[in-house]
This record gives sequence, structure tokens and C-alpha cells, in this order.
Amino acid sequence: MRRGRDIFFAALLFAAVSMDAHAAQARDFTLAVPPGALIAALKTAYLDPFASANGITANGLSWDGDYADLVQNAGIYTPWDVVLVTMPVLEEGCARGVLQKLDWNALGGRDRYPAFATSDCGVGAFMTSVVLSWDNDKLQGTPSWADFWDVAKYPGKRGLRRDPRTTLEIALLADGVAAGDVYATLRTEDGIKRAFRKLDQLRPYIVWWEKPEEAVRILGEGKVLMTLAPSAEVAAADRDGAHHFGLQWSESLYRVKSFAIVTGSPNIPLAQKFLAFVGDPGAEARLFAALAYGPLAKGALEQIPPEQRGQAPSNPANLKTALAYDENFWEQNAAKLTSRFETWLDQSPH
Repeated sequence: MRRGRDIFFAALLFAAVSMDAHAAQARDFTLAVPPGALIAALKTAYLDPFASANGITANGLSWDGDYADLVQNAGIYTPWDVVLVTMPVLEEGCARGVLQKLDWNALGGRDRYPAFATSDCGVGAFMTSVVLSWDNDKLQGTPSWADFWDVAKYPGKRGLRRDPRTTLEIALLADGVAAGDVYATLRTEDGIKRAFRKLDQLRPYIVWWEKPEEAVRILGEGKVLMTLAPSAEVAAADRDGAHHFGLQWSESLYRVKSFAIVTGSPNIPLAQKFLAFVGDPGAEARLFAALAYGPLAKGALEQIPPEQRGQAPSNPANLKTALAYDENFWEQNAAKLTSRFETWLDQSPH
């Protein structure tokens, strides 16, 4: 009887070891990022050159960036090696061990990047920004957010994202709140009311957009005189020569996305090599050529043609008066403020 139990438990142990061994077997290298044009751009700029240099297969997989999904997919059966994450997901994943602590010596050292682009578990992938944009053929000068609200001086429609995120910040900036005080103001009931009162003033002139490409489309079609827009979309529209759009970097809002290694990856050495590879200034310049996202590795801006450097969100000149998008604020307040925003949209104009 005892011999039978011993055989049974030995079989269980063998099965467990076999499962772990199977899980640890290397598979194709994978990078998980949000769906859309980014996967294709990263494949061209990073994955294909990296795979070719290392004689491997590297795949881009779609992931919506949700933390709960990351937790579900971490561990010995993870389908991902490296993921693109927002700051809240990076911080939570690192604190809970869902993301690996990085060996910065294997990545070339933290000093390859500015301090804000590095952490224990993340390395800055790129920077994005939303800016005030207009058509230089129809509006001369460089308008501000205050001008955006001044429909008497600059008659015409205005484009805004149909979402409280960035919209409420811009309303406060237009109302004279200093960039450094915006989120402290939004954390108060009076500050929230102030932002909505400011939106009330502009409500009859607003054309709402939801997808980034819509922002530049309504600007190009003349449906708005000015619009809030992702800088990368504006730069892409200008590159084909069909448009002459302006970008106002003063009081723009920027955010940093990071690469991180998933705990349980069977390709840790390869993942480290990938992170070292994408930190090369030339590689980051290739991504800028595809999507106009701001490179973060030191020296990458110098790899971009001089006439295009002004379109990079990470250009120090563009960051002087920019506002860092507070992702933790929106993690905590998005549900409440989105509900309030939708209620405001449904109300009759004052």
C-alpha cells in the first residue's frame, strides 16, 4: 500500500517537474503592446532588426495594457517576454512582483536615459504628447489655450477629445491655472467645478473627437480652426506635405510609456538584450521616423534630421513649459470624472 502511495506521489512530482521544464523551454521572443499602428512600427524599428541580429524569431502581440490581464498572463506559462506599460501598471506590477526587477548593468546602465525614464522594473520606451494644433494657412501666429477659448478674437470651431482626461486639464490651463497646480486644483471640488464652468463657455463651439486620427482630419477638412491633438498625428499629417499644421508645445501634456520584463518569461537573457538594443539612439530614431514618438535614450535626438527635431515631444525645448500627464490621478478618479463628464455632455447648454 505504501509502495503504491510512493509511486503515486513520484508520478505527481515527475508531472510537476515536467510541466515546469516544459514551461521553461524557450519559445519565440514576444513583445506585447496595445493594438494598432504601434505594433507594425515596433516590428519595423525594433523587432525585425533585433531578430535578424540574433538569429531568432520575434513577434509583436496585442495587449490592451490592463493590469488584471497582466497578472493573469504572468508566471511560468506567460505568452509575453516584454510588455509596454503605463506608469501605474509599471509601479503596481513591480511592487507585486508581476514584473521583473531589471539588471541595469545588462542594459547599458541607467545613465543611458534621463532619470524620469528609468525605474527598478521599467525602461522608458518613448514619450507622447497632446498639443494645441492649427492650420498655419488659416491662422497666423502661435495661439495659446487662452486663445483657444477666445472665439471673439479667433472665430471658429474648436476640437476637443470626448473624454475628461486632458480636456479638464486644458480647461484649467485656459482659465489661468499654472501648469504645476493643475492636478492639485482638480483634486478639489471647487477645481472640478471651475474646469466645467470653463468648458461651459466653449460648449457651443466644440467639435468632439474620439480617435487620434479624427483630430487631424477635422482640422485638415476645416471643420475646426484649432484642436487638441496628439503631436504624433500632427507630425504624420505634415510629413506627406498636404498640410501645414502648427504645434504649440507650451502647456502641452506629455506621458512616458515604458518597457518591462514579465515575471515568468523563459527568455530573460534575450529580453535584456532586447531592452539594451532598443536603447540604441539609432533604433529610437527609426521609431521616431515611423511614428514621431519622442525618443528617450540620450543621443537619439541627434540621430533625427534637424528639421524634424522640433516635432519630438522629448525635445528639451518642448518640455520647458509642458505638463506631465498624471496617470495616477486618472487611475484614481477616471470613473468618477467620466460619469460627471458624460452628465455634463447630456445637459442643455447654459
